[in-house]
Order: sequence, then C-alpha cells, then structure tokens
Amino acid sequence: MNVDACIESIKECRYLPENDMRQLCYKLKEILAEESTVVPVNAPVTLCGDIHGQFYDLVKIFEVGGDLPNTSYIFMGDFVDRGRYSLETLTLLLLYKLKYPDRITLTRGNHESRNVTRVYGFYDECLAKYQNSRVWEWCCTVFDYLPLAAVIDGSVFCVHGGLSPELPSIDSIRTLFRMQELPQSGGHCDLLWSDPETQVDAWAISPRGGGYLFGPLPTTAFCHNNGIDLIVRSHQLVDEGYNYPFDEGNLVTLWSAPNYCYRCGNKAAILKIPDEDRPIVSTDYTIFLENDVQGDTNGNGGAGQGPGSQYFL
Repeated sequence: MNVDACIESIKECRYLPENDMRQLCYKLKEILAEESTVVPVNAPVTLCGDIHGQFYDLVKIFEVGGDLPNTSYIFMGDFVDRGRYSLETLTLLLLYKLKYPDRITLTRGNHESRNVTRVYGFYDECLAKYQNSRVWEWCCTVFDYLPLAAVIDGSVFCVHGGLSPELPSIDSIRTLFRMQELPQSGGHCDLLWSDPETQVDAWAISPRGGGYLFGPLPTTAFCHNNGIDLIVRSHQLVDEGYNYPFDEGNLVTLWSAPNYCYRCGNKAAILKIPDEDRPIVSTDYTIFLENDVQGDTNGNGGAGQGPGSQYFL
C-alpha cells in the first residue's frame, strides 16, 4: 500500500479498499505491540478527547491545532461510533500513526471494543461499506493493542475514562495485560469507563454499568502518589469543550466532538501542553465549533448518508 496516497484519499473522505485496510491493520498491530501500556510522551503535545466518527471535525482539529508532523498529538480514544464517518476517522488516525509513529499517540476508549461497536454504529458502518465484517474484525484487533494511558513529562496523566480503586499507581497500570477485548469489570475496564463526580468523596457505583464514579479524594491521592500535576480525560460531553469538575483543579474533562451527534450544540476543545519548565503544568485550550462541511450524498463516505440522515445515537 502507498501510505501517502492512502492519506490523500482518506482526507477526501474516501474509504480505502479492503486489502489496504488489511495491510494497514496488520502494520498497526506491529507498531502498537512495541508500545508500553502507559506511553511516555514529551511536551509540547496537543491532547484531543472523543471524536466519535465526526470526520470533518477531526480534519478541523488538524487545521486549528497544526498538521503532523509539526505538531505532536495524543488522541484519548472513542474514535468510532455514533458519528457518520467512523471508518474514515479511524483510518486517518491509523495512517498518521503508521507514517508518524513518534508524533501521534492513540489510547483506547471504551468504544474501541467489539461489544460496544456492535451496538453503536461502527460494525454496521463497516458492513454497509464493505458488505462483510472483515474490516471491522481487523480494526477490533488493532483496538486490543492500543495503549491504555499516556504520561507527559512525568506530570500529566492522560486516560480515556478515569481512575480505578484497583490501580492506585501508574506502575500498577503498566502491569496490566491489555491485548484483549475490553473486560467488563476490573481495573482495565475502570480506566476506560470511570467518571469524576462532584457529589462523591471517594468511590461509588457508576450508572453506566462499568467503571466507577470517583471523587476528589482518590483523584488527589493518585496525583500525590504518582507525582502528577494534572489528569486529562475525556469520555463525557461538556458543553464548553473542557471542564474542571473539582475545586482542586487537578483533573479536566476534554471533549473534541463539536455539536455532538450533529444535534447537541456543544463546543469542542483541544489542549496544548507546552514545553515549559514550570512547577504546575501550563495549559492552552483551543475552542472550536463544528466544521461547516459535514458530508455529502455521493456515497464516498458514511455508507451514502447525507446531511439530515438518521445518525447513530
């Protein structure tokens, strides 16, 4: 496969032939297998939250945040489901990872899962575009190899969901065996499903059915015990693109899918961690709105869906 030609094609929202997807997924497994479960990343780097198949908004992220390889990125999962172009969104990120493996870090979200994608759109999208499930199966194998977290310069912890009572240290996360379908319980699951909650001091059962609700006490303890200044996570829609739920200011929720599901009217944000030697991390948020272009009706993407179609909800 010609990686540059594939990138140019996918930038036009034209999904790749099945054989190219097979080769891409095979190569990505090799790259991701060499990465640790918790990836060390150096600043400066730009962080991105949920994308959920909103391909044209992913394109806008690179417009406002800077192109690869000049800008380094961390995408914290939930690349697929609900949006119209999950396949194209995931493919562009995988191609960039193949071309610039040291400039883009992809961590797993709770939607990078066989069980979840069967329900929330990615499986059906692959079936509609390829008339079989092989591409979906290859992509799900790639999901199994994705790291679970990243740490920037030892001081910023990046994870899709949140904390786990079973994993009090970053070292304990490093020991997890990650190359499997996402378990339905346990520390591995908690990292991708948990949420911060202001009405909880420590831990509570999550209404999501996976992970926990966690309060400021375990958040502060995790930061103190691991030398962390800031936890950056995604997983929850926030209207302004980012939100600090706790007064301590040591955790932020980052959301990068504007006008979520093409109807929520929310803003989105990306977060730049600059290369500066400061005792507390310096942050720079870029707020952006929905891309004016959201698709067409010529069948190049989204299984032929056009504006006004029924989206995956």
